[in-house]
Amino acid sequence: MADKAQTHAFCVDSRFDYEPLFFSHPGEEKLPINFLGKKMDYPFWISSMTGGAEISFSINQNFAKLSGKYNLGMGLGSCRSLLNSNERLKDFSVRNLTNGPLYANLGIAQVEEAVLASSENKIHDLINKLEADGLIIHLNPLQEWFQPEGDRFRLTPLETLTRFLDQTTYPVIVKEVGHGLGPKSLAALLKLPLKAIEFGAFGGTNFTLLESMRSEECLVKAPFIKVGHAASEMVDILNALPKGDKEFIISGGIKNVLDGYELVQKLKAPAVIGMAHSFLGPAMESFEALEIYFLNLREAYLMARGLLRVKEQE
Repeated sequence: MADKAQTHAFCVDSRFDYEPLFFSHPGEEKLPINFLGKKMDYPFWISSMTGGAEISFSINQNFAKLSGKYNLGMGLGSCRSLLNSNERLKDFSVRNLTNGPLYANLGIAQVEEAVLASSENKIHDLINKLEADGLIIHLNPLQEWFQPEGDRFRLTPLETLTRFLDQTTYPVIVKEVGHGLGPKSLAALLKLPLKAIEFGAFGGTNFTLLESMRSEECLVKAPFIKVGHAASEMVDILNALPKGDKEFIISGGIKNVLDGYELVQKLKAPAVIGMAHSFLGPAMESFEALEIYFLNLREAYLMARGLLRVKEQE
C-alpha cells in the first residue's frame, strides 16, 4: 500500500496550487464574460465540426439548443455546400435556437476562390442567410495536400486573408485544424483586422492524420503528420507578442477541464475553451446526453476555479 501511495505521488499535477480553504461547493452560478461582442455565461466554445455529415442537422440542432440554454459560443461546421445552393440550408440554420455567438465556417481555399473571382458577395450572402455573427476561416494546407482531391492554394493564406478582410465588415476568426500556428504566423495574424484566433492546436483531432489513413501513397508525406504547436506552446508565444484587442479560442489537445482552465488563466488576453470531439459523441446521442455532459463539465470548471491556482512560471 505504501509503495502504491509513493508511486501515486509522482503523478501529482504540478501545474496548480491546491487551495481548499477558500472554497465552497458550486451550485449553478454563472461565469459571465464578454466575448466577440456578446455576453456568454460560461467560457466554453463549441468548435466547428460536422460540415459534410448527413447527421449534421440533428447535431447542429443539439449544439444550438445547448448554446441557447447556457449562453455558449458556437462555430458551425464547414458551410461550403451553401455557397452555391440552399439545398442543405436547414442543416445549418440554427439562429432561432440561440442568441449566443454563432459563426459560419469556410476553408481558406473557398475564400481564396472567392477572392480570385471577385465573388466575395457569395460569402457575405452566406453570413446573412444563416444570420451568423461572423465567419470562421479554417487553415488546412497539410490536410489539403494529403488529400488526392484536395485544393491547391494559388495565393498564400496571408494574402488571401488580407484581400478578403479588405472587403469585409463582419467579424472574422481564423483557426487551424490540428497543427496549431507558429510564432511568425501568429504575429502576422495579430496584425490583421481579425476579431479572434482559434488555436486548433496539435494534440486534438489531426485531420492530416485522418487523410493519411485514406491512402497508402503517403509514406513520403507521413513525417508532416507530427509537425505543429501544442496549445500550451501557443499560449507562451502569444504572451510574448502584442495582442491588441484580439480574443482567443483555445482548442486542440484540451483533454480535460483542467487543461482548459490552466491555459485560459495563463493567456494574457480574453479567451474561452474550444471543444469539438468531446461534445460530438453526446450530441450524436441526444440533446439530453449533451446537456448532462455539459453540466458535468461546468461543475468541474467551477470546482477548478474554487480550488486551484495556476502556479506562476519561473
